[in-house]
Amino acid sequence: MAYAGLVVSTLLFIWAFCLAGGFVLWSVSVARRDVSLIDIFWGPGFVAAAVIAWLRAEASSPLQMLVLAMVAVWGLRLAVHIAWRGWGHGEDRRYAAMRKQRGDSFWWQSLFTVFGLQATLVALLCTPLVLVQLRPVVQPIWCIVGCVLWMVGFFFEAVADAQLVAFQRDPTSRGRVLDTGLWRYSRHPNYFGESLLWWGFGLCALGVSGGVWTLYAPLVMTLLLLRVSGVPLLEAGMASRRPGYREYVERTSSFLPRPPRKTGGGA
Repeated sequence: MAYAGLVVSTLLFIWAFCLAGGFVLWSVSVARRDVSLIDIFWGPGFVAAAVIAWLRAEASSPLQMLVLAMVAVWGLRLAVHIAWRGWGHGEDRRYAAMRKQRGDSFWWQSLFTVFGLQATLVALLCTPLVLVQLRPVVQPIWCIVGCVLWMVGFFFEAVADAQLVAFQRDPTSRGRVLDTGLWRYSRHPNYFGESLLWWGFGLCALGVSGGVWTLYAPLVMTLLLLRVSGVPLLEAGMASRRPGYREYVERTSSFLPRPPRKTGGGA
């Protein structure tokens, strides 16, 4: 019961912390008329959650410290990537469309529909990261397998993001489709990597006492990437903006990397 109380109180504190941080970011976004900055703090929100749990833990093993470092590396790299990618480009087109649709009320609605929502998602999905820090490791093999899976996922995400940035900054890439590197084998290799490393976090949580219930977090994260905020939003209208994208879709897996299909009848 003592551990259960510690877990619950820590998650509630993290939620309050994220809501407070979201309110501060929302205030800045109102002044700048740009809510895109919330995306930069998505990764660091999980880093903060893991650090809070680590500070509240009674003790830390080397494996728990390793998982904390993994969260920090992932979250901070993601923040730098998003900030660098969006620098000087104004508000993200997703949020610009929401602003146009909702008109003058968007400035206050965004407090709940963007900032409050993301703060709550961080609090709901950080459970494997929190439990790894608060509960004793009883099956280290799960943590080791989870760390290996995380490394594979991090490789996919980081390399795919780097390839995408290089492609977008190439003046000759306008109107073309990125179909080289990891993007030859998946239309969204960065999202595949993101999902994989989250399953790595989930397996790490399996290694601590009572961690199995947190597996909902990587499942929800994967569904968000596949069905909500990831693939659907990026692919909407892509065919009209980039000639050749339909052919790219026909031959390239949407998510799981695999060799390209042969067009014109290939399976």
